[in-house]
Amino acid sequence: MAKTATKPSSTSAKVEKPSLNGHATNGSATKTERLPVMKTYKIFIGGKFPRTESGRYYQPKGADGKPLANICRGSRKDIRESVVAARKAMGDWSNRSAFNRGQILYRIGEMLEGRSAQFVHELMLQGATKKQAEAEVSAAIDCWIYYAGWCDKYQAIFSSVNPTNSSHFNFSVYEPTGVVGLMAPGTSGLIGLVSTVAPIIAGGNTAVVVASEEHPLPAVTFAEVLATSDLPGGVVNLITGLRSELLKPLVTHMDINAVVCADPTKEEKQMLDTEAATNMKRLVVPKLKDWMQEESRAPYMILDTQEVKTTWHPIERGQGGGGGY
Repeated sequence: MAKTATKPSSTSAKVEKPSLNGHATNGSATKTERLPVMKTYKIFIGGKFPRTESGRYYQPKGADGKPLANICRGSRKDIRESVVAARKAMGDWSNRSAFNRGQILYRIGEMLEGRSAQFVHELMLQGATKKQAEAEVSAAIDCWIYYAGWCDKYQAIFSSVNPTNSSHFNFSVYEPTGVVGLMAPGTSGLIGLVSTVAPIIAGGNTAVVVASEEHPLPAVTFAEVLATSDLPGGVVNLITGLRSELLKPLVTHMDINAVVCADPTKEEKQMLDTEAATNMKRLVVPKLKDWMQEESRAPYMILDTQEVKTTWHPIERGQGGGGGY
């Protein structure tokens, strides 16, 4: 008896197709949730962005409790390499004219303005409202421009010609201290950092900066601004990491001439006083807590990391000349 051909059933199984993730699907597209690429923020040394020598990182949490990014957890060796870069850059930066330093700082202010939306976004990720973030970014830009304008003016205001009672011409001028270590304020990510870095480099110093442990995102973005400006490499070096691990290596380094430490605890202040005395390091502890206040911007902040050089020149007085200048 002849066999009859059977028609394939319309309900036969669908051919499985491979998906992009390697798993088979039944022909209907299935949406898979995309995992975002979490940025790894690197440290900033000598105008470059190396990874930390320690190979470690930490993840600061956002307002929603989720990790924001991978932040390099700097080490003592990173501090040492930053000091080497800062010392190398010191000669060129301090010998530039004050007017040229002001031009370079003003250019950085322009670039801050251009990336203001990114700074606002990062501050909001760290818990600020949009209004608060916009106010902080605007204040940070204004603060930076403020110190750019003071670069070639503070000498004229604070230097002096001194009266003497001998045949000498005597005057005092300000000179940069050298390499300055900065422990940035931990309460704010941008305005506190800008308010302390700007007066240091405006006066011709170079800086080794430890960013806020709790709010590091704007700090590393600020380093990206510096890297793409015409600021010479090594003038500002920025390390991220844990304050408890980086403060002591910063203050005990023998080639750092001054340390500016914001918001120290009582125990940290005792350690700073003791360790800074080992090589007669200048120690500056800002009293400000709210860096949004106008009092946080003043030319006296530049003088905190300056040394006074007094010069005596013998002069020949004419007959009958009395004491004076």
